[in-house]
Amino acid sequence: MSSIIQFVSDVFMSAISMLNSASAWMLFSFFVAGVIHEFVGPDRMQKSAIGSTKLSGLLWTTFTGMCLPICSCGTIPLGISMYYSGAYLGPVLTFMTSTPMINPIAIILAYGLLGKEIATIYVLTGFFAPLLIGLIANRFGGDELYYKPAYEKQEQPKIKLVFQKPPVWKRILKGIRWAFTELAVTISKYTVSGMLMAGVLFTVVPQSAISRYLGDPGMVSLLGITVVAALMYVCAVGHIPFIAALVASGAAPGVAVTFLMAGCATNIAELLTIRRTIGKRSMWLYSGLVILFSQIAGYITNRLLTDFVPVLDYDSVSKSISSANTLIIETPDWLQLGCSIILIGYACIALFRWLKKQLTEE
Repeated sequence: MSSIIQFVSDVFMSAISMLNSASAWMLFSFFVAGVIHEFVGPDRMQKSAIGSTKLSGLLWTTFTGMCLPICSCGTIPLGISMYYSGAYLGPVLTFMTSTPMINPIAIILAYGLLGKEIATIYVLTGFFAPLLIGLIANRFGGDELYYKPAYEKQEQPKIKLVFQKPPVWKRILKGIRWAFTELAVTISKYTVSGMLMAGVLFTVVPQSAISRYLGDPGMVSLLGITVVAALMYVCAVGHIPFIAALVASGAAPGVAVTFLMAGCATNIAELLTIRRTIGKRSMWLYSGLVILFSQIAGYITNRLLTDFVPVLDYDSVSKSISSANTLIIETPDWLQLGCSIILIGYACIALFRWLKKQLTEE
C-alpha cells in the first residue's frame, strides 16, 4: 500500500514540476488568444496571409514564432485560437513548431555554449523545418486544413444587417471572458492529463536513468535522442547548457540539433491537445514531421561537422549566459504554483462537466 502511495506521490510531483514551468506562460497565452479570437474573426483571418495556403503566411508565422520566448505548452492556446479564428493548418503548425524550438535567448546561448557551427545549423533548422512542416500540412491537411464552424453549413442570409461594434474595451473583456471560460477549460483538461501521463512515464523511467543514458556519449544515437527528447518536457533555453555538456563529453554534434528540435517541439500534452482540438491527422502530421526533420537535421550536422571540436571557452560562455539572462523573464515560484493550481481547477471543471453529461445521458 505504501509503495502505491509513493508511486502516486511521485507521479503528482513530477507532473506539478512540469506544469509549474509552463503554467504562467499558458495563462498569458489565454489572454492573448482571447484578444485574437475577438478582434481577428474568421472572415478577417480568411482574408489574411495565414488564412490561406500562401507561402507569405508561413513565413510570417515562422518569423513571429522565432521571436517569442514561449514554451511548447504556452503555444497551445495561441495555436488553437488561431486555428479556430480561421488560420489554415499549415501556419498553425508552423507557429507551434518554431515558437518553442527557437527564440532570441536560445540563439545567444547556442552560440556561446555550442559554438558557431552547431548554432548556425540550429538557427537554420529552426527556420526551414517549421516552414516545410507548414507546406506539407497545407498540402495534406485534408478536412482539417481549416476550421469549419457549424454556421458554414447553414444557408447564408440574403440580407446582411450591419451592427455597431461595441467599444474596444468591451471587446477585449468579451475575448478574455471567452478565453478564460471556454478555451481554458478545453486546453487545461488535455494539458493537465498530458502532464500526468508524462509524470507516470518519468516515474516508471526516472529522469536520473534518462540522464545516465544521455550522459554516456557512446550510447547516444539520433533515433534514441529523438525518442527521449519527445518524451521529456524540454525547454530550449533550459536544456542548451545540458546538451552542450553532453556534446563536450563526446556526443556527436548532430545530437544537439536533434534533441533541441524533437524535444522542444513535441511533448505529450501538446500532442494530446492537437489530437483532441484539431484532429488525429494533424497530430500525426505534426509529430511525424518533427521527428523526421529532427533526424535529417542531426544527420546532416554530423556529416558536415566530422572534425567538430566542442567550444566551451569560459569567457564566451559567461558572456553568452549573462547576455541571455538580461532577456529571460523569470516568474517567482509562488506565481508558478498559483497558475498551476488555476489550470488544475479548470481541468477539474472539465471533468465535472463530463461526469455530469454522462450521468444525464444515463
